[in-house]
Amino acid sequence: MENTIWAILPPLIAIALALMTKEVLSSLMIGILAGALMFANFNVIQAMETTFNIMGTKIGDNASIILFLAFLGIIVVLVTKAGGARAYGNWAGRKIKSKRGALLATSALGAIIFVDDYFNCLTVGTVMRPVTDAHNVSRAKLAYIIDSTAAPICIIAPISSWAVAVGVAIEDVGAEVGITNGFSAFLSTIPYNLYAILTITMVILLSVFLFDFSKMKKMNDSHENGEDQTEVVHKLDEVEISSKGTVLDLILPILVLIISCIAMMVYTGISSLNLDGEAITLISIFGATNVNISIVIAAFITIVFAMLMYIPRKVITFGEFMASITEGIKSMVPAICILTLAWTLSGICDGDYLMTGAYVGGIIKTSGISLIFIPAIIFAVAGALAFATGTSWGTFGILIPIIVSIFAESGQAGELLIITLSATLAGSVFGDHISPISDTTILSSTGAECNHIDHVKTQMPYAFVVAAACFIGYIVAGIVQNWYVPLLVSMGIMIVTLLVIKKREATKTN
Repeated sequence: MENTIWAILPPLIAIALALMTKEVLSSLMIGILAGALMFANFNVIQAMETTFNIMGTKIGDNASIILFLAFLGIIVVLVTKAGGARAYGNWAGRKIKSKRGALLATSALGAIIFVDDYFNCLTVGTVMRPVTDAHNVSRAKLAYIIDSTAAPICIIAPISSWAVAVGVAIEDVGAEVGITNGFSAFLSTIPYNLYAILTITMVILLSVFLFDFSKMKKMNDSHENGEDQTEVVHKLDEVEISSKGTVLDLILPILVLIISCIAMMVYTGISSLNLDGEAITLISIFGATNVNISIVIAAFITIVFAMLMYIPRKVITFGEFMASITEGIKSMVPAICILTLAWTLSGICDGDYLMTGAYVGGIIKTSGISLIFIPAIIFAVAGALAFATGTSWGTFGILIPIIVSIFAESGQAGELLIITLSATLAGSVFGDHISPISDTTILSSTGAECNHIDHVKTQMPYAFVVAAACFIGYIVAGIVQNWYVPLLVSMGIMIVTLLVIKKREATKTN
């Protein structure tokens, strides 16, 4: 059943069950089991062996991410116990006077933390949750803003883990079409990344005009009416919060985390470079950095800093500090479990097993469609593939070699290739954005302490409005082959669509 239409069945089963039952863990388990059984020709023992082999490999490959989540959970508990989060919430409540201000401040913080999407999701949620709570912003809306300023920001940020991943993926196969510098090719894709640009614009528009629609509006209305509108993914145990905490007890650890993260990325990047007479540039440093180990070390440094900051001042005791370690790790167990299962499902769909991506890519390659329409088609295919597998990195990793091969065989490259590569990245982020088994979607709901499926369902209509405008934009881009006309067209379509929806919502209210 490898590399056939059956290969798309396991992720579809997991997604359908998750949306119907709101039970992510059981849905993922069933999807994984279905895929393993298909690969093992329904030999149960072999299927279990396959499952746990993949799971063990994925846990090993992503051990740094698991450690980072555990360390970040510890940091959250520490700043909570120290009273830093409460003090910041009280301070922000005085400084930020409106819901609009809270929404825009959350969006701005999401844009500032562009280094890594995992880091972004959990940090923004931790810092801004008290502020948005104070201004009656629903957790679903907070999760949407976090998710929409994570991957969409990182995929157009020149200095980020995403820039590194994309640059490497392009450079590995780019020689066929004359691309020798993957990072430069990535920079060329930024103006054409319509989904990222439009998503960020939509967040700003919805925040400024305090406008919501579809399931998000219903969720917000329930929240404002005081109804119990969402079940949190995890809550910290009831802890005694120090009365000695100040705003600096939150801000300084977060600053140390950010600065340490950037510093460690620079350090690991320089350490990985060949220094024999080669010029060291910022681009080469970030191109060689080890993001995963950098964020783990940064989180550990932050924990040590918090200990030295809190204990001597008697903000918390040494016993409370040690207790925070187990409490913090425990608070992240649900997210770690979901991520582990999502990684396993992605593994059963990859090239060593069911070859889901190869099947989808093969359909594109043999379709014989005019290259002018390839960007729009690739955007849709990448979105579907990322939605089904829950991974944007895996999606563009699968599709970029196929796209390069298509253009190499056609003898055409140039601007249309860059547009198509950008459409791949945009579609990958779109599919990842709406997938219930995506790691960034999971971490966004975790950071906001929002029910995961509530986050998925409320975010989907917003993402589809942007994606529809982008699809038309990529048709235009294939024809005109410049970035400003398709950007203006897609932006105009999105704004007009929002105005129509706003008018319709106002009519319903009246």
